Amino acid sequence: MNEKFKQVDSKELQLPDTLFIRDIETKVFQTIALQSLLSIEGVSMLEGNLIDSFFGRDGPDRIKGIYVEQDLKNRSVKMKIEINVAYGVPLPEKAEEIQNKISHEVSRLTGLHVSCVHIVFKNLVLPKEENEQTLLDVKEVEEIGEYSETLE
Repeated sequence: MNEKFKQVDSKELQLPDTLFIRDIETKVFQTIALQSLLSIEGVSMLEGNLIDSFFGRDGPDRIKGIYVEQDLKNRSVKMKIEINVAYGVPLPEKAEEIQNKISHEVSRLTGLHVSCVHIVFKNLVLPKEENEQTLLDVKEVEEIGEYSETLE
């Protein structure tokens, strides 16, 4: 039997090429984008609504406002980011800053090409006036005083 194998040329045996597969879940891309956004001043994430929090759908499994689409054939990823922005921030410059930061981080950490980062500014966050805040604090103190008087 060994004689049969001695006659076979090893070049005739072709082994299949090794195929390496790497899957990256959407949550990974969402977390990278979220961490990138945390380092950028003047933006904030969308907040979940009452129904999401009631049913527990706003937990760590779901990051609202970050959508990811992977193209496995081209080894690329498209992202859509919905955020709130502070009033007075120039939107074109802020969009470019966000896109560059997210694109760089996703490429660096995953090795994938980022083909699109679509930024959607959903809301403007107005600054709170100091007078407004102090009036609220005074009303809260008065209510606590009235409540403590009724207890006595």
